[in-house]
Amino acid sequence: MASSKQVAPPLEDAKIPVKIKLSALWTSLMLCYVYGDYFGLYRPGKLDNMINGKMGPLGEVTQDVLVGTSIMMAIPALMVFLSLVMKPALSRWVNAVLGVAYAAIMVLTMPGAWRFYQLLGVIEILLSLTIVALALKWPRRAP
Repeated sequence: MASSKQVAPPLEDAKIPVKIKLSALWTSLMLCYVYGDYFGLYRPGKLDNMINGKMGPLGEVTQDVLVGTSIMMAIPALMVFLSLVMKPALSRWVNAVLGVAYAAIMVLTMPGAWRFYQLLGVIEILLSLTIVALALKWPRRAP
């Protein structure tokens, strides 16, 4: 006896362009950065150090230190947009180079960190390396 139950057709799965995937990865990476920094404020003594003008391993807070860290955080934020508007050949290399750079930054900042930061760091490294892989495997148009 055959079942009269109808099988639903498969769900539609639209092809997502590489540019949108890269932009989404940079967005995810930035959100992990923001949450890591936010949760870091709950560590004992963190706010006291901030009030006293200390910025972790960077030492004394100066305008130059703040400009440097602002540049470091502005780049991934800008990549959310730039990944969408850059020409593919340029975007491929910019994403690959910056993905490696930001993975390296996380590797350097994770030792001795609290477990929440290490967890987010591993996620950030995986996101950064996914950016690199996706950029380097960017499909070519048929001639």
